[in-house]
Amino acid sequence: MSGEHNNASTEAIRLLKRAGRWQIWEFALWLVAIAAIFVLPSQMLILTEIAILALFAISLDLILGYAGIVSLGHTAFFGLGAYAAGLFAVHVSSEPIVGLLAAALVSGLFGFLTSFLVLRGSDLTRLMTTFGVAMLLAEVVNQAAWLTGGADGLSGVMLNPILGYFEFDLWGRTSYIYCLIVLVVLTYVARRIVNSPFGLSLKAIKRNQRRASMLGISPTRRIVAIYTISAAYAGIAGALLTQTTSFVSPDVLAFHRSAEVLLVLVIGGVGYLYGGVFGAVLFSILRNWLSVITPQYWMFWIGLVLIIIVLVGRERLTRWQALLPGSARNRQARMQHAVAEESK
Repeated sequence: MSGEHNNASTEAIRLLKRAGRWQIWEFALWLVAIAAIFVLPSQMLILTEIAILALFAISLDLILGYAGIVSLGHTAFFGLGAYAAGLFAVHVSSEPIVGLLAAALVSGLFGFLTSFLVLRGSDLTRLMTTFGVAMLLAEVVNQAAWLTGGADGLSGVMLNPILGYFEFDLWGRTSYIYCLIVLVVLTYVARRIVNSPFGLSLKAIKRNQRRASMLGISPTRRIVAIYTISAAYAGIAGALLTQTTSFVSPDVLAFHRSAEVLLVLVIGGVGYLYGGVFGAVLFSILRNWLSVITPQYWMFWIGLVLIIIVLVGRERLTRWQALLPGSARNRQARMQHAVAEESK
């Protein structure tokens, strides 16, 4: 019995290490993103927008896809990070990297404080709670015109060159490279988190919180931890938006941003991080293309795409994931089997 237990533990550790390795298709994806700098020089602004949206979607996927926390107010952390970066640049320092860290700290702290509100209740309660937090924060920003600029927004956000060398240009080249580097680094960190024992414990909590507690897993601590990390990620995404546009307004806290990022994950898929990246690319391409063809009705077509996804089924549309080398779906099945054997 002891031998079987040790074998199961060894197999689980081996699969976790293997899951943490970058696959060939991931390298290919990032190489395509880098090649876009030279192939699509006139599309830098759109590509920057996609990179920011992808990071925002990854932040939501950390709590939705891995911990099962549904949120309608994730824009609260996005907007808070945006304003934190803007205010930091205006009143403290114009160094972009330091402003990014400050935004992550502020949003992460706010996420930690509000995480205790989502620990209790059902999914519907969590939806309303997160939505309420976002509404309250939006109203605070709107009323505190002396600090945030109110409905007119915060202007005059001037930034120094990144690390003192790379100055933001009008064509958005530096902005895209900057956002892409941040996206790659944070995606790497997120992969290490979800492909770890901590990430497996989150999946256990998502499936059955009571059973996870019986196995010695503390749902409270892990939910608070991943919620805080997710908030910091969203804050960094908001900070990138402020830094690349030199402006921030209450629109960053609008409800449509929470709905938009949820739609991105519906299109790309939840629970494997790259769903946020693929979803952001597809959503942005569809939105820009449809808004040119039918400027007044592009939201109708986006809604139609969403209905088709629901009717056809997520499983049928994402079967291609199983064809990728080192498929996350196959790895997950093997890891779950190994963990099940270990718990016997």
